[in-house]
Amino acid sequence: MARIRVLVVDDHRIFAESLAAALAAEPDVDVSAAGSGPAALRALERAAAEGRGYDVLLVDAELGALATGAAHAVPVPQQQETGVLDGISLVAGVSSGRPAVRSVVLAEKDDPRTAARALQAGASGWVAKDCSLQRLLAVVRGVLRDETHLPPALLTGVLRELTAARKHRTESERLVESLTPREREVLRCMVAGLGRKAVAERLFLSPHTVRTHMQNVLGKLGVHSTLAAVALARRAGVGPAEHPLGDVVERGGQLAQ
Repeated sequence: MARIRVLVVDDHRIFAESLAAALAAEPDVDVSAAGSGPAALRALERAAAEGRGYDVLLVDAELGALATGAAHAVPVPQQQETGVLDGISLVAGVSSGRPAVRSVVLAEKDDPRTAARALQAGASGWVAKDCSLQRLLAVVRGVLRDETHLPPALLTGVLRELTAARKHRTESERLVESLTPREREVLRCMVAGLGRKAVAERLFLSPHTVRTHMQNVLGKLGVHSTLAAVALARRAGVGPAEHPLGDVVERGGQLAQ
């Protein structure tokens, strides 16, 4: 019998241990539990090194909220430094680095916006924490057949969120395309978190010229702050400049999605 290796990732210890115990009673399931995002990543690395990688991650939608006091995502570098990694970021990282592993998000309440973000991050399913064990097992086995599982009550809301996100991305892309090549370079430096002086050194420009370019960028994008410009750039798929120089500032600009 082929066994399914499942990793439960939840910082609510009692829930994680109870769910792991229930799953372990199934004859075709091997299960472990991790109490944080970083712990889950370490477990994935160990299992892969031992040649027995996990098949499915069951990830708490509110992962990290106990440590941060809020469920909002923070930039991944900061998450790694503080030992905090939210559930959606964990799903995105696993989807990118270990595409063979399927992720299912466990939620205490149905939230179309968070569910849409989870699917965009690479999750294959969204399940209520209070669902039956039979339902959870059906989802686990289904995602291994490349199925996507979403509660019917969430479908309309999630489709609306995904459509809105696509519309915002299209509009953001149109605004970014209005920038000159030099302004797009400056925007990428802003996305990387570089301050005016660092941008000037990187692009061999005067700080005054960089300031003018930044003002032009904000004006063309129709925003009033660097943080808003970075958020819009992210929606348009603009990545940071490679190998940034100088001090990194305004890391908060990476918060927006």
